[in-house]
Amino acid sequence: MSSSPALVPFDPAGVPSPSYVVDTGLLVQNLEILARVRDEAGCRILLALKGFAMWSLFPLIRPYLAGVSASSLDEARLGAEEFGGQVHVYAPAFRDDEFPELVSYADHLIFNSFSQWHHFRPQLARLGTSVSCGIRINPQYSEVPVPLYDPCVAGSRLGVTASQFDETALAGIEGLHFHSHCGQNSDVLVRTLTQVEARFGHLLGRMAWLNLGGGHHITRPDYDLFALIALLRRLRQQYGVEIFLEPGEAVALNTGFLVATVLDIVHNDMAVAILDTSAAAHMPDVLEMPYRPEVVGAGLPGQHAHTFRLAGLTCLAGDVIGDYSFPAPLTPGQRLVFCDMAHYSMVKNNTFNGVRLPAIAIHDAATGTLRVVRRFGYEDYRDRLS
Repeated sequence: MSSSPALVPFDPAGVPSPSYVVDTGLLVQNLEILARVRDEAGCRILLALKGFAMWSLFPLIRPYLAGVSASSLDEARLGAEEFGGQVHVYAPAFRDDEFPELVSYADHLIFNSFSQWHHFRPQLARLGTSVSCGIRINPQYSEVPVPLYDPCVAGSRLGVTASQFDETALAGIEGLHFHSHCGQNSDVLVRTLTQVEARFGHLLGRMAWLNLGGGHHITRPDYDLFALIALLRRLRQQYGVEIFLEPGEAVALNTGFLVATVLDIVHNDMAVAILDTSAAAHMPDVLEMPYRPEVVGAGLPGQHAHTFRLAGLTCLAGDVIGDYSFPAPLTPGQRLVFCDMAHYSMVKNNTFNGVRLPAIAIHDAATGTLRVVRRFGYEDYRDRLS
């Protein structure tokens, strides 16, 4: 997670609390960077729905991207029905009962193993589909520092290693896919591709396409676009393959905010502000990554005169967002704005403790208007249970 704008482009009082708010101006800035890579590298870029699936913004995103990447039946259907364009589907394993419907949405289907390929290939033949099939490879190289997010960690279930790769079973396979990044710069991709080509380079010329997965922080201010574009051009020219990238985070990076309200201040060795939001329920990556999101107007502990621990609304003891300092004391009713809250928030949030999900809003940068596109209530909690 990277830093976010110091100023909020909208009035936090103009939305319900809590609310996710995505700014269209910031989103378009990211999309224009991705379009530059698309045009100069001659590649196709997909929106990874696992990172950002705010379909009310798909009409804005659609002109810039070739389609979506999905990892489940419902993601594939959402991509086909709400986004359009290409739908690339990968999952560690596919369900037999879902497979016919899944294939009806897919343009590209990526299998995690040769056993899955052998199992579903007869069904593909019976369905008479024209879907392009690929195999996920595991280059056994990654620079992801957090094991939870490392697709190439020892013992990973994701992708076929070189020693397990069955070159005799490639009839009908048109592409290779790998994903071994998590919010990283192009230098990591350069080093990763060295390993990919060492293990699988002799196969690339036999393929129609190569999917480099996601985790590329293309829209981060310090990302080396020149190196990425040069690398993608080289791959296309050397192997004659179509290149796909499928970022999720890079599409929505630094475009969204989470508006919350201070409910109470308690004291136990330090001042603790209890908010109407939750790390556990509304921003799970804060605990899973873990990381400390930026708060507009706040600093590190001790940087300003008044330090508070910001804590969530659930009964989980560890529902703590982090420690922050402020120029003035926090008070109940005060609104706070968390930065970079568009990706891996709405797609991962939950209703633990029956805490309601934040509303979802859009700030139109061109008109300066705020529009709440979704509110959640009791029925959303009840209807996911039985």
